[in-house]
Formats: sequence, structure tokens, C-alpha cells
Amino acid sequence: MAAVDPHLKRYATRATGMKASEIRALFAVASRPEVVSLAGGMPDVSVLDFEEVAAVAAEVFARDGVTALQYGGGQGSERLRESLTMVMAEEGIHARADDLVVTTGGQQALDLLARLFIDPGDVVVAEGPSYVGALSAFQQYEPRVVHVGMDGDGMDPDALAETMQRLVDEGRPAKMIYTIPNHQNPAGVSLSLERRERIVAIAERFDVMVIEDNPYGMLDFKHERRTPLVSLAPERVIYLSSLSKMFSPGMRTGWVLAPRSVRDKLVQLKEASDLCQSNATQGIADAWLRTQPWTEHVRSFTELYRERCDAMLAEIESAFPASAKVSPPTGGMFAWVRLPDAIDTGAMLPRAINARVAYVPGRGFYADGGGTHEMRLNFSYANETRIREGIRRLGKLIGDEMTLLEAFGRSGTEA
Repeated sequence: MAAVDPHLKRYATRATGMKASEIRALFAVASRPEVVSLAGGMPDVSVLDFEEVAAVAAEVFARDGVTALQYGGGQGSERLRESLTMVMAEEGIHARADDLVVTTGGQQALDLLARLFIDPGDVVVAEGPSYVGALSAFQQYEPRVVHVGMDGDGMDPDALAETMQRLVDEGRPAKMIYTIPNHQNPAGVSLSLERRERIVAIAERFDVMVIEDNPYGMLDFKHERRTPLVSLAPERVIYLSSLSKMFSPGMRTGWVLAPRSVRDKLVQLKEASDLCQSNATQGIADAWLRTQPWTEHVRSFTELYRERCDAMLAEIESAFPASAKVSPPTGGMFAWVRLPDAIDTGAMLPRAINARVAYVPGRGFYADGGGTHEMRLNFSYANETRIREGIRRLGKLIGDEMTLLEAFGRSGTEA
């Protein structure tokens, strides 16, 4: 019998809905060497020059050691914020350093924004599927998350407008729209320009803020610059990003670009949360951006991931049943697969682990119980040989599942 938590009655009401991340729960088994893990979302930092990273860190401590090891300000290092405006300029965003707040990765940015804007019962509209970390951050504050469908061009604006109007008619208008417009996690697709303009117009019409989450924007397989939502409506859109996919997740460096009044509130929340960002990691991140050919490093990441993505898609085409559907990713780190409705990817996962391959079941990317026949596959971390082997193992397992379903008279052929 499972032990009863002796502190259960002492927790705040919001704690009762907390649950472990689907992805984190997989790490213990997926990290075993015999398992091909297509589950995590880790960048392959092996493309970095570790001697240069060490040299940059050594220079920071030699030059600014006293400052690097001391407390800092809640808004983040001014030098780093200036460097981050340079990063944003590469994607067509013209911002001032004073309008940024540095955070402990993009995840803290999501938590601070949720804490600032969401009251219990508020409605958050998000793509379906959506980033599991964002859903976890939002759900701490007890909103109702309503999903809007996607296709190969991202969130459907017609469905968004219909959803927003329906919520108004129900007397529960949306509080915000959350979107990952570039190489979306988990779906891997990007919003077309026409859809970006329409989504911003819909937000204006219904007077809601848009949270634009852009950690993958520069990992574009065609090296295209896609119009940021924040450049279309600077007072309507709050923009957040991270160096985790462009440099190192270990630096834990994210940031938010927000209107001045929102920025001030975020600084207050940041100080209440952890007082300040690490001066040491901020110094290393800033020095890296100022002294290294970081855009070349990002291009190296992108080319590596594109090759691995191509290998994954080619293997899926040959190893998966024709009824499996996947939209080719435009960049980033993930591919999203829809299997026949009768296949439950959550129930299938233990058998996949037994077959020595891991993925993330689709249900973790929905707040409403959806995604049961879907899965996310990562192509950024495993090498091509491992990716191909993992897809072959997974394809055989899916074929076995469909054979079993057909034997029991359940259709496994319709997606």
C-alpha cells in the first residue's frame, strides 16, 4: 500500500493538483545506456569548444571575481541585458536593455508571468499541443487552460477567434494567449506570417496579452528570420527567450522583454523569488556573447539538428505505418507524431522502454486529457545511428500494437 503523505492536510489547495513532469519521470530509465532516448529536450553541447568556454569563464573570474561572486540586482546584469538586445536584433527585435529582465532560464520567466497574471479560474488559451513546462508553470496558479488546434502552419487563427468568442459568450473571457511561434515544442512547426498578423489582431480585438515564447527561433533549418509577434505589437506582446538552446542550458539564462509597467512587476517578483540571478553565470554568458562567434555556434547546432531530423523523418517513413502522421519540423529539436486513435502512447510507453527506446507520450502536452495517440520525439541529442535504431525499434513496437488491436477487433488503421 502506498504511504499516505502525513503533511497532506497542511498543503495549500493549489498543491493538490501538482504532479511530476512526464519528461522528468522518464529520465531515470531513459538515461540507461541500452535505451535509445528520443524523450528529452537537451541540446547537444558537444559542438561547443570547451577550452574556449573554460577560457571565457577564467577571464570573467580573473577580471571580475569579486563582482561575479557577489549578489546582483533583481533585473539582471546591465552588460548582459545589452548583449541580449544584440541577440534579439538577430531576429529582428529592436529593444532596450532597460526593458529586459534576466531570469533563471525560460522556465522561471514562465512562472513569474503566470504568478503576475493568473488568478484561480482565469482562462489561458494555448496551442494544442503545448509546451509541458509552460502548462506546469500555469497550473500552479489554477487557471483553466483551453487549447486551440494546430496544423503545419501553427495555431489556427480561425479556431482561435472562435474560441475567444465562445469564452466571451460563456462569461469567462481569456486572460492571455500563450504561443511558441517558431519551431514549436512539441509540434516542431512555425506560424506563417499571415497567421502571426491575424493572431495579434485577434488579441487586440479581445484585449488580451500574448505571451510569445521563443527559445528555438534561431534554430531554423532554412536560416530564415521569422517576424516576431512582439515587433507587430510591442505593447500587446510579452516576449521571452533563453540561451539554453543557443549556448548552454547549464548557464540558466533566460529573459523577458515586456512593457515598462510589466517589467517593474517582474523585477519585484524576481527579487521575491530568488533575490537575483547568479552574477557568475551572467558574466560568463555576457562574455561568451561579446567575445565568441556565437552565431556560428548556433548555425553549427542548427545544421547538426537538421541532419538528425532528416535521418529521423527518413526512418519514420520506412519504419512506421503509413497511418502515422508527422509534420516536418521547420527547425528546433522535436518532431510530433500522430498515431491511429486506438493506440494509447501512454499505455505503450512501458513496452517501449522494454524494447529499449523512449519517447514522451502526447498527453503531457495537453491540459485537457488530449494527446493520447500522439508522441513527441527528440532529434537533438542522440546521434544519427542511435536515432535510426530507436525509430526502428519504435516502428516495430507500433506495428505489434496495431496487430494486437486488430486481433481484438479494434481499428488500428485510421489516424
